[in-house]
Amino acid sequence: ITSSLKPDMLQLHGSESPGRVADIRAKFSLPIIKAIAISTEKDLESAKNYQNAADLLLFDAKPPKSHTSALPGGNALSFDWSLLTGKSWDIPWMLSGGLTPDNVVDAIRLSGAEAVDVSSGVEAARGQKDPALIKDFLAQVAQL
Repeated sequence: ITSSLKPDMLQLHGSESPGRVADIRAKFSLPIIKAIAISTEKDLESAKNYQNAADLLLFDAKPPKSHTSALPGGNALSFDWSLLTGKSWDIPWMLSGGLTPDNVVDAIRLSGAEAVDVSSGVEAARGQKDPALIKDFLAQVAQL
């Protein structure tokens, strides 16, 4: 897949160990974004384990166990963004999880995020991006 698509980076949303992330990074010689599923403060602890294996951390909402159709990302779920307030890591990080044009400004202000990742928050229906929502999302972020 990487030889056909030639991605700029790889985003991992699974239960990869830091060693596995480092192996993937070495094998493909591509920067790695490691998604960290967050629900509580305790979930943030695992992020430190990936600082030498990944190039960027992506903090996303952990789907609740009752959410049986949950994907590894893009579930339109958010978490308490204030859990990230004042936190720092040795590598860059991004915020994801339930971001929409209506909440992205608050999410950035609460978390201190310098970058965001959006998917379902700019969809008219599951898997269908809405150009108007994308434009509104970008306009909201641009005002910061």
